[in-house]
Amino acid sequence: MLESLGKLVTESGFAGFFSNPDGWRNLVMIAIACVLLYLGIKKQYEPLLMVGIAVGCLLANVSSVFMTTDGSLPDALYHQSLWDAFLDHTSPYYHSYGHIMANGGLIDILYIGVKAGIYPCMIFIGIGAMTDFGPLISNPKSLLLGAAAQFGVFFAFFGANLLGFDAQQSASIGIIGGADGPTAILTTTKLAPELLGPIAVAAYSYMALIPMIQPPIMRALTTEKERAVKMTQLREVSKTEKILFPIIVTIFIVLLLPSTAPLIGCLMFGNLLKETGVTERLSDVAQNALMNIVTLFLGISVGATMVGSRFLTLDTIKIVVLGLIAFAFSTIGGLLVGKLMYKLSGGKINPLIGSAGVSAVPMAARVSQREGQKANPSNFLLMHAMGPNVAGVIGSAIAAGFLISMFG
Repeated sequence: MLESLGKLVTESGFAGFFSNPDGWRNLVMIAIACVLLYLGIKKQYEPLLMVGIAVGCLLANVSSVFMTTDGSLPDALYHQSLWDAFLDHTSPYYHSYGHIMANGGLIDILYIGVKAGIYPCMIFIGIGAMTDFGPLISNPKSLLLGAAAQFGVFFAFFGANLLGFDAQQSASIGIIGGADGPTAILTTTKLAPELLGPIAVAAYSYMALIPMIQPPIMRALTTEKERAVKMTQLREVSKTEKILFPIIVTIFIVLLLPSTAPLIGCLMFGNLLKETGVTERLSDVAQNALMNIVTLFLGISVGATMVGSRFLTLDTIKIVVLGLIAFAFSTIGGLLVGKLMYKLSGGKINPLIGSAGVSAVPMAARVSQREGQKANPSNFLLMHAMGPNVAGVIGSAIAAGFLISMFG
């Protein structure tokens, strides 16, 4: 009996914290997972994904503590060594999903959807089905603001390169500035999968912190007079225009930049389901059931990559800082072009809508609306800000496609 109890103790996960050389790192990551759960549940920072990411992190680090005498992790739900072999062109298991299926744990199998780019694209179908491109069609100049808000992507790219990251890693870090979680995940899995954990956490954290990050920048770069500008009502967009828009955008952008096909194609497909008026059931599935299921799998899978041995590094700190810089400069880029349009229009365009060019829909547009109303209580900028906001979704996908085609 005593021998059995002794064996139970020595082979338990609690003993693993001491026998496993990375046990202390796993312990730290378990604490970080609990902090993320607090932020997602109590503070409601992107809870739909933050809770899943936190649980994935928790499961991966708890299960990876169980190490046998030969150094293997038979009970782990996620095996980083399998994915290292998957990415190593000298390994017999290079790009072998079959090897993952045969030897992987639960989360290894779920992670295939991330690595294959399935989950981000499925989420883009749902985003498309929930998006109204009417404000963008009504005011095509919004495209300029969406493009300007990608400035932070390329600023952070060069910054990461100067800090010692290679081109693929720099591109993955830079895309955080697009404020688009699925795009950041897809770009990173293709270019720098070893950085997926910190990049995903940074991307979704900063998206959740938009109401805290953007307002100080908005007030610093605009005057009270500019923020108080009331814009004229947008024209009504016809159903025909809304149906033609996703078709034309898909043809033009994919022909121009084929690497954008997965994201742009899925985004516009989802939007077409919404606008046709004859596929209500499919649109409803895309907006609700599909989005919810994929969000569950995506969050847990991404969170599992936050294994202590890989996550607790100096590079993670650099990524978090560079991600904040990317996000800030994307906001600045949109605001500066907004101010230019304010000047050229004779004061008819409120520059605050430029900050909505980052693609966090609809949160960034709501922040523009709120800041505008502080300067002028009768101001209503939400629909005007939605134009740059949805343009930012397209812009971030194009920026990601460009980076993937350049460095993939």
